[in-house]
Formats: sequence, C-alpha cells, structure tokens
Amino acid sequence: MIDIKILRNNPELVQKALDNKVTKWVDLEEVLRLDRERVRLQQELDTLRARRNELSASMGKGKPEPALLEEAKSIKEQIQTDEKVFAEVEEAFYALYKKIPNIPTEDTPIGLTEDENVVVKQWGTIRAFDFPIRNHAEIAEMRGWIDKERATNVAGARFAYLKGDLVKLQFALIQWVMDTVGDSAVLDQIIAEHGLNVSNKPFTPVLPPYMIKTAPYDAMDRLEPREDRYKIEGQDLWLQGSAEHVLGSMHAGEIFGEAEMPVRYIGYATSFRGEAGTYGKDMEGIIRMHQFDKLEMESFSVAEHAHDEHLLFSGIQEYLMQQLEIPYQKLQKCTFDIGKPNAKWSDIEAWLPGQQKYRETHTADYMSDYQARRLQTRVRRTSGDVELIHTNDATAFACGRALVAIMENYQNADATIAVPKVLRNYMGGKERI
Repeated sequence: MIDIKILRNNPELVQKALDNKVTKWVDLEEVLRLDRERVRLQQELDTLRARRNELSASMGKGKPEPALLEEAKSIKEQIQTDEKVFAEVEEAFYALYKKIPNIPTEDTPIGLTEDENVVVKQWGTIRAFDFPIRNHAEIAEMRGWIDKERATNVAGARFAYLKGDLVKLQFALIQWVMDTVGDSAVLDQIIAEHGLNVSNKPFTPVLPPYMIKTAPYDAMDRLEPREDRYKIEGQDLWLQGSAEHVLGSMHAGEIFGEAEMPVRYIGYATSFRGEAGTYGKDMEGIIRMHQFDKLEMESFSVAEHAHDEHLLFSGIQEYLMQQLEIPYQKLQKCTFDIGKPNAKWSDIEAWLPGQQKYRETHTADYMSDYQARRLQTRVRRTSGDVELIHTNDATAFACGRALVAIMENYQNADATIAVPKVLRNYMGGKERI
C-alpha cells in the first residue's frame, strides 16, 4: 500500500498515479471520505472510552448516583454501536485503499498503452545465418529434447518433458548464475560500470517453498489476477507464480538491523501460472508454459539506496546476457504497463532468430516501500528509528526462455547447438550439444 500520509496530504499525486496507470477501479474521493469518517469515528470512540473510564473510577469510590449509572449505560451502548460502524467503515476503507497503485518514479515514462514503452538500449550484433533458421521447437524436436505430447497425456496442455543435453544445459546455466551473483568482484564491476551507490554484498542462494498462504500472497500484492494462480483445493495454500512471491514475503513482521542492509537473495524455484487469456498464443515449444523454472533476485534495502539497487539488478541482467553473447534490447516500461505495485519496471528482451523479433526474458521491478507496508518488514536505523524497507525483485533467468534464446542464437546447420563459452566448464568442457 502507499503511505497514508501521501493519501491524505497529497491526493493530487495519488490521482495522477491513478490516471497515468489507467486505474479506473478506484474512486479516490470515496477513499478519502471513508478515511475521514474512520478518523472521526475513532476520535469519537476514544472520547467515549475515556469518559467510560472516568465514570468507572468515580463509581468505584462509593454508591454511584442514578444519573451516572444511566450515563455509563448510555456510553456502553454508544460504544458498541460505534465499534460496529467503525469496523464496517474500516473494512470498506481498506478494501479500496489496497487497490490504490504505487506512485511511479519521476523517470518512468508516462504512457496510456503498452505501445508507449521506450526502448532505451540495444546491445549485440544479430547473427547472419548462412543456412535456413530453425526455431527452438524444431531444433528440440530433431534432437528429442522436448516432449510435449507425452506431457499433455500426463498433465495437459502447456506442460513439457525436457530431456537429455537440454536439461544439462539448464543446470549449467543455474550454477553459472549462482556463481556470478555470488561473486563480489563481478558485482564491483557492474556497480562501477553503472556508477551506482550500493554495496557489493553477494546474493545468498535460496531454495524457497513452492507454496504460499493467502495472507502473504495478498500482502505481496501478487495474488491477483487469481485466475492466473493455482489454488490447492481445501487448503489455505497456492502454488507460487514466481520465486519472488515467497522470497519477498520471507521476512514479514521482522525488523532488520541497518548493518545487515542490503539483504540479497537469488532464489531458484519451479513456478506455476495459469496463463489465463493466452489460448492459442505460443503453443509451439516452451515459451509460455503453466510450469517453468526460474532464477529470481530479491533484495531488501534502505530507502536511499533502493533505486540504485534496482539499477544494479538491471545491470546484472545485462551482464548475464552479454556474457552469453545474446543480442538484446532494454525496455523502460511506461506508467500504463508497470503494474499496480511497481514504482518502476524495466524489461530485457532477447533476440530470437526463429521468430525474427525480440521477446521478453527478464523483468526488473522496483517496489519502493509498497510491499513492505503490509508485510511490515522494517529496518532499525543506527539512530534507533524504525522504518519500512524497500524491495526490489528481478529475473536472473527464466530458464525456459533462456534455453530458447541459446538454442536459436547458437544453432548450427545440423541442428546441434554451440555451448556459450561461459557455460562450457559447467558442461564438462562440451563445445556443442
């Protein structure tokens, strides 16, 4: 949620965020009205309770006068009535308050459609092939690496068995990424290149739970759209849709010491999404699956370093793509497309020769203190002050899409795949598969 002080003191800024994010489901005037009514009722209840306590103290000293007894009875009834009304108003207020999106950063492009996202960088030379280009699905079929037919029999559409050297390539990718983000020297290099004011503290590897309760999922503001989530029948559990859902909620209700900041995780998880509304899209190959493996970065930091932390995450994404020597473009997403909880969002899109276009492989999300407010994840400063932390999350690699990019960019005429140089040591020295 946004800071309630911003809601009360700067509603114009909130309305601007609603307009720029094209958020039509929030009536700001109604939110403000409910907040005023909630405050009024709370003050009235405080006054009544104070008078009730005075009467109790007075009547405890001797036989109370009938007038005092009558007043005490009246106050008790009024408190009961006001508490019920207050609960109803508060519930209505928070239902709307939670729907208010995060305030975009000043450098987020303003746009009312996804067409207004801005390409801010392109890197790499698109390879010129001297043979007919195959897409990843064709290559995988020739090599027996992907079996969707048997997976459909077992689990349904949008599932696949990955086999053989493609599996080994995925685990090589995972180990390389873990080693890379765990290396302070590499982080120093990225920090210097981008001129950032952040620590070179390495990322801690995490294998998180694959399931999450409703309350933390909702507090992360990642439960919606529910039709895209998988609910465990009869239990208060959902399959997580990305590792950051269970990493970002990991420290709910906790207070870090300032000396611990930043806290950085690299999480690996098999994730699950319903892909609602994508019928007929990307049915070939493994671009858009119900189940996918993903390496996700998550961090908790103090406010003054949080935006640079976001830029570090984006820099790491670029470094990984450059080390793999896969052409890409970086996209700065506009206000319409950054999502409700985001203050800022950028994408990396890899060039896919088989589709002759760039496709998204990475996202980087800066949430400011929006998630931490409901999660109550805080930091105690050296001064003793306690304040909310800021969160960032970003894709290190969605493994399936990374494999697609490698297969298509490193394909040979005989449908073998050259192994990227940085992965060869993790593949037992193999130069092609």
